[in-house]
Amino acid sequence: MKNPEVSSRLSVASPLAVQVRNASVIYQATDSPVHALSDIDLDIREGEFVALIGPSGCGKTTLMRVIADLEKISAGEVLVNGVTPHQARLARAYGYVFQAPALFPWRTVLANVTLPLQIQGRSRADSKAIALEQLARVGLTGFEQKYPWQLSGGMQQRVSIARALSFEPRILMMDEPFGALDEITRDRLNEQLQQLWQRERRTVVFVTHSIAEAVYLSTRIVVMSPRPGRIVKVIDSPLPDERHLGLRDTAAFIEVAHAVREALADGHHD
Repeated sequence: MKNPEVSSRLSVASPLAVQVRNASVIYQATDSPVHALSDIDLDIREGEFVALIGPSGCGKTTLMRVIADLEKISAGEVLVNGVTPHQARLARAYGYVFQAPALFPWRTVLANVTLPLQIQGRSRADSKAIALEQLARVGLTGFEQKYPWQLSGGMQQRVSIARALSFEPRILMMDEPFGALDEITRDRLNEQLQQLWQRERRTVVFVTHSIAEAVYLSTRIVVMSPRPGRIVKVIDSPLPDERHLGLRDTAAFIEVAHAVREALADGHHD
């Protein structure tokens, strides 16, 4: 098992993947403006797994969408790999996994994963080879010719992850990808995602409502307040990089979960 202190020092030495400075998002409404995010400052280094957690409506997804160039900021600055989010998106820096799998029901699993590659101009043969490789990484070898409606919810979400990884993005954005799944399936996919991160070491930004999920998966946990969304606390995980589900019963895990719960409560009182 890797020494967490060594891993932490390596993380600090890594280049910045995301820089957010004094970022605010205000939506103009008919009655009064909606302040979704207020003065967000956040650095995410390459290879980190960062979870965003907070109450519903606190701006977690908005912050992720800002980083992914799906929302515009009203004030402040955001850089991704040293360029604007728009430039990073054009460079295909992102893979995005939504809350729902968003698969085309009339296309097979393989055809769903190859579609964005073919849109990008990859040959049919290259697209198929890449898709087969990514499906193998998420444990779906043998299901290539199935249709989404023939798969469980967890398997459909794994297809979404394979599709997001198919063009080798440097940053993987995941917006509550397992929120609608039963607890057993969610645990299994948490474990598989953690193992995938161990192998790939991509930068992951992960939105969740689950304290246990945030603590189990992340190297850092960003706790946000109710609207207007602010960062209440950033918690560095002392847990070892290589994790297993049994870790959730340890004193170290419970201590981190308690710190997250306290920070969430503090955010409500501010």
